Amino acid sequence: MNKRVIPGLAALLLAACSGNSGPADAQPQDQPAGAAVPPTSATDFTASRLDQVLAGDWRSPENRARDVYRHPKATLQFFGVRPDQTVIEITPGGGWYSEILAPLLRDNGHYIAAVLKPKDDGEARRDVTALREKFAGNPAHFGKAQILEFDPKAPVFGAPGSADMILTFRNVHNWVIADTAPTMFKAFYAALRPGGVLGVVDHRAADNANVDAIKESGYLPTSFVVKLATDAGFKLEEQSEINANPKDTKDYPKGVWTLPPTLTLGDQDKAKYLAIGESDRMTLRFVKPEAPAKSP
Repeated sequence: MNKRVIPGLAALLLAACSGNSGPADAQPQDQPAGAAVPPTSATDFTASRLDQVLAGDWRSPENRARDVYRHPKATLQFFGVRPDQTVIEITPGGGWYSEILAPLLRDNGHYIAAVLKPKDDGEARRDVTALREKFAGNPAHFGKAQILEFDPKAPVFGAPGSADMILTFRNVHNWVIADTAPTMFKAFYAALRPGGVLGVVDHRAADNANVDAIKESGYLPTSFVVKLATDAGFKLEEQSEINANPKDTKDYPKGVWTLPPTLTLGDQDKAKYLAIGESDRMTLRFVKPEAPAKSP
């Protein structure tokens, strides 16, 4: 995983650990009993910042309600996100994770929302318009966020090796349906620096499921997604059950969209699907291998 710490984060960590924000000649005081202990490592610092961001009043109540299903703190910690990184989120939709990542990376990192280049007035244009309005409406938290438009048939996500991390949440099934998945994963590989991380969350089918038979349901076998990534050059570093849901039977009339938050069937069996919750999801961390050392 990426252990690099840029000077900005190192300075913030040093200030947090010192706990001294007063004048240089102020006398040191004993730590009051029960007072908050400053973070003592980059991991602690990131956890503290995530707690602050997740509690931010800029997050909509509807999005906060999804935390119980999406486990954003544990998921981002598993991927190894830090506030000093350049992170690209692929097709963030309405910006659920943008509300977390953009403020987290605002001061010492760089958040890039990679969105489909709109061709008409369909979903892609609605998403990018809503995202631009979200960012413009709250410059204090989103003012430094960048939006990058890409062509899914020839995607480019910045200069080669320019990103520390690429994240995608519940999107791979769409690329499989559109037959653009291999091209997308190769573009991720190109944009990441050696040692960079690709984090993937998606709806999980049974591992022996036939992809052609079930891909329209929104579910994919984990092994299929792993192969997409490894064929592009990535190495599977670890997988997690953070976003598992054993209640998900994966056999619904409208596929994964039968479940919340979409609830495609409306009020039909709504209580049943709310009781199940959001889908069972794979959570995968891939790494772009470091370049082999050159012989002297």
